[in-house]
Amino acid sequence: MNHIISTFENFLKPTNTFLKFVIVGIINTCIGLFVIFILLNLFHIGYWASTFIGNATGAAISYILNRKFTFQSKTSVGGSCLRFLAVILISYLAAYSLSDQIINTAYQHTALKILTDKEASVLLGSCLYTFANYFGQKYFVFTR
Repeated sequence: MNHIISTFENFLKPTNTFLKFVIVGIINTCIGLFVIFILLNLFHIGYWASTFIGNATGAAISYILNRKFTFQSKTSVGGSCLRFLAVILISYLAAYSLSDQIINTAYQHTALKILTDKEASVLLGSCLYTFANYFGQKYFVFTR
């Protein structure tokens, strides 16, 4: 039991990069999804353009907050920015392509649809993107 409490206490420490990344991720994901859904539903912009613009908005916020707050990185802006963009692009293309394929295959056979196919793809893609992005940033972009 003491091990569980100790693990939980370590997780909540202000130095825990994962917890900080989650907080930053919640902020930039909410802002990015807000932009995506506004573009998709209000302006009727297509899936790829909407997800790209929304994720670019979230990515800019993510870079600034993760560099300063999460990882407190001292790496050069030029080098880390290029690596960050590579991680973001690869994560984006992989996550949203995979989510679109999964939803187009599996969601078609669902009787009760709460979301449109594209909205479901966006939500699944967002989860996959966040997971891939964390590991890329932690181990490739903001190394100390």
